[in-house]
Amino acid sequence: MNTTAGKAIEIWFQDEARVGQQGTHAYIWAPSGSRPLMVRDNRRDSAYIFGAICPQRGVGAGLITPAVNTELMNLHLAEISTQVAPGAHAVVVCDGAGWHQRGGELQVPSNITLLTLPPYSPELNPMENVWDYLRQNKLCAIVWETYDEIIEACKTAWNWLIADPQRINSIGSRDWAVC
Repeated sequence: MNTTAGKAIEIWFQDEARVGQQGTHAYIWAPSGSRPLMVRDNRRDSAYIFGAICPQRGVGAGLITPAVNTELMNLHLAEISTQVAPGAHAVVVCDGAGWHQRGGELQVPSNITLLTLPPYSPELNPMENVWDYLRQNKLCAIVWETYDEIIEACKTAWNWLIADPQRINSIGSRDWAVC
């Protein structure tokens, strides 16, 4: 039996985001009444970023994949597990997506416990704010010619985020999620 008694508890937030040629526009500053030009690609190549952050420590764990499913969620949980502080236990807050369901094929590492958010409550997951922030600052108004360019943009954006612990803390901290 695994116990967390006497272990430090870390709160992590996890989610996935699709990034691709069929992107969205971000809001930009422009004179009132004007319509600034923006590019938008109508092709359909995309990749997914499995991302998780621990705002208290200012760290993150990410995985860029061609799809979302239980097998890839297992890889992401394994990656999060490597980023949990030694001797600590992580509570990973996630939504109720089918590939997050315990049992069956989902393999949760021993230093992680999953906590599922109530249905239809994305506002409780700071990762939604992370995705908005990355789209506004790194992943908007770009036309990628190849799938490899999409992957590279995802890597660049994610590495830019996790290189700044204060940014992770600022975007991800919630008063109700403090140990």
